[in-house]
Amino acid sequence: MAEISISNKDWERVKIKVQRKYNNLSDEQLKYTEGQEEALITKLMELVNRNREYVVFTLKKALVNIDNNRL
Repeated sequence: MAEISISNKDWERVKIKVQRKYNNLSDEQLKYTEGQEEALITKLMELVNRNREYVVFTLKKALVNIDNNRL
């Protein structure tokens, strides 16, 4: 089970932050459906070539600071 929970509304904002950090990622690569956090984490691990802990940490950081543009 995923350590995080992301709503579709929050994902739109988080996705922008992820794309700013990794500007090579497209909207198509970052498609997400609410409740599919595990699949998202796995996909991001492959796309950014990082381990699970890093990806989860990055997503949690983006969610905590959702109103901030920084990641």
